[in-house]
Amino acid sequence: MDRNHTRQLTYSAFFIAVGILLPMFFHFSGLSGAIFLPMHIPVLLGGLLLGRRFGFMIGLLTPLVSGLCTGMPPLWPAAPMMMVELGLYGMVGGWLYQRLHWPLLAALAGAMAAGRLGMALMVGLFASTLGLRTSPLIYVELTCLHGVPGMLVQLLFIPLTVRLLQRFHQKNGVEL
Repeated sequence: MDRNHTRQLTYSAFFIAVGILLPMFFHFSGLSGAIFLPMHIPVLLGGLLLGRRFGFMIGLLTPLVSGLCTGMPPLWPAAPMMMVELGLYGMVGGWLYQRLHWPLLAALAGAMAAGRLGMALMVGLFASTLGLRTSPLIYVELTCLHGVPGMLVQLLFIPLTVRLLQRFHQKNGVEL
């Protein structure tokens, strides 16, 4: 295993840990995770900075490990749906930004849209299990409206953080 791969695994573990701890902070401080979407931030950062494979892994593992360790999200049905949503965030964000060289904000928006579409598909698959009487798209639309503050935080905070981390690593001659 080379140094770069070890570094990427270490950063992945860091992003997963932040993805577990940040929602706990929100929960204990009385802030709504469903509104501010704190678990999404480290997953999106991981995908944009580390690429599609590590981003997918971070997105897949974060809700699963968090659900197992903290009960947030509940292991059924929320965790599998979030695993698909966040897995797509990390994978698509890394693919658009690192592989296709999309501008940072466009790659972030594309990742956020892909994740929400993945969530819509999962809600559609689980609709009868969840007892939904409305269209899965209405459910996703409502969760999007509910999460607007979190999406705004993501659109403001994530590009700034990515740029700062990239500059830090360039200045110190370290690859991400």
